[in-house]
Amino acid sequence: MNRTGMPPRADHGVATPCRGPPALTFVPYSARRRLAGGAAPAWDNGHMDAADRLRARIGAAIFERVAGPQGPERHALIRAPGERWFGEDRPIRRVHGDSSMFIGGLRALLLQSLHPLAMAAVAGHSGYRGDPWGRLQRTSYFLAVTTFGRADDAQDAIARVRAIHGRVTGTAPDGRPYAASDPHLLTWVHIAEADSFLRAHSRFGAHPLDHHERDAYVADMARIGAALGVPEPPRTAAELAARVEEYRPELAATAQAREAARFLLLNPPLPVVARPPYGVLAAAAVSLLPGWARRHLWLPRLPVTEAAVVRPAGHALVHAIRWATTAPPATPAA
Repeated sequence: MNRTGMPPRADHGVATPCRGPPALTFVPYSARRRLAGGAAPAWDNGHMDAADRLRARIGAAIFERVAGPQGPERHALIRAPGERWFGEDRPIRRVHGDSSMFIGGLRALLLQSLHPLAMAAVAGHSGYRGDPWGRLQRTSYFLAVTTFGRADDAQDAIARVRAIHGRVTGTAPDGRPYAASDPHLLTWVHIAEADSFLRAHSRFGAHPLDHHERDAYVADMARIGAALGVPEPPRTAAELAARVEEYRPELAATAQAREAARFLLLNPPLPVVARPPYGVLAAAAVSLLPGWARRHLWLPRLPVTEAAVVRPAGHALVHAIRWATTAPPATPAA
């Protein structure tokens, strides 16, 4: 039995290295060769054309931002052979391995901010304003190692997060106490993530899941949630939607939540050149929020603009990220 209280699954055997989440396990080509300790592939042996060089530069820049300075080492750790929690055919790998996660992650942050106690914990302890990239890199690694990494490494990551949660306590601006280890708050954070990742993949993913696969994805996420201390996490898409609805009476846009939304949507810590593509991701994330969440955060609903501009632009940008963070096909030897 593992620490989730569940026996290892039959499909969680030794997995060969495989494609990981967008940018989370992508490694610039030079770093990939260095990690592998082998010769450069034919396509990267001085014969890259201009498009491939551009692809490499963009992919490296995305990787550096999302994975951070420890990215190459973590990439190697995630790809090391060993028993995994999730076999290669599991839906969680398809969802978390798709570039739509960039949109899903933003939506999750906006949705999570609507719980006043969860938002108070984030504002007081996460350092999202002072160290937003560090927070992104830690979250990215957690998602990558629990989804694609070895079972022991995933469990180590779970243990670290639970230890951090145990130290995060305080009092919200409305006077109520909060604790990050509170099972009720853990459940909200979990379902907001699962709902956001799944909806973003359904709208912008390369290969959206069918009904049964969506249920299987929620069940996969339940394994991670249970390991983190979520009691009875939802295991089907219908249960997930119902659980989100159950939380609605508790949700409200506090001053902290609206400040976080302004930071995420209007004032991200990005150079000027990166702001237009980021704006597309942010607009796509907002387009996936339910109307009640938008009203809380004072975000407009523009159905015509979203259908005619935001969704096509979101698809185009997600496709571009997917292109940049995927190695080009190998050139056959002459």
